[in-house]
Amino acid sequence: MVVKEELKKLGLHFIVVDLGEVEIMENITDEMREQLKAALLKSGLELIGDRKSILIEKIKTAIIEMVHYADELPKVNISDYLSEKLNHDSTYLANLFSEVQGTTIRQFIISHKIERVKELIIYDEMNLTEIAWKMNYSSVAHLSNQFKKVTGLTPTHFKQLKDKRRNPIEDIGNNNPENHFVQPEEELNENKTI
Repeated sequence: MVVKEELKKLGLHFIVVDLGEVEIMENITDEMREQLKAALLKSGLELIGDRKSILIEKIKTAIIEMVHYADELPKVNISDYLSEKLNHDSTYLANLFSEVQGTTIRQFIISHKIERVKELIIYDEMNLTEIAWKMNYSSVAHLSNQFKKVTGLTPTHFKQLKDKRRNPIEDIGNNNPENHFVQPEEELNENKTI
């Protein structure tokens, strides 16, 4: 693991090296912090120092793990899930996230859920009813409405597209218009009825 190697090079002893988190036994100097930051950057990793940024990354990671990697979404309230997982008040988490990210936790989750739905549609192993159930939608209609609001297309139309576009996980929910689906011009013309 890159992080462990870099810590060893600096002569630092660690208690825990986990995804997105390192607990070091010693106090480190500013110079050591900068050396570690530079070494991690070369490997494509980022050293996050302030507690708010760390908490934001933990919120994002929890949501991404929940939506993209869990077999099924938890049946509990998402605010309660995050609050319990991160040991912080849900209102504090929601306010901090909105302030720093410029979007709500709810909108961030919706963006990731829709991206996951796109993935499941592309895999073509489940029908929309099964996808709606798996992703905790109350109905196919609810899934379809939310999908159309985010992508501008119905799930059925998305499935028929020749060029199915998905967004990288790290770009989802960053309130960037470039991350929204844009239908290719030729497909717009193909689907016109006269």
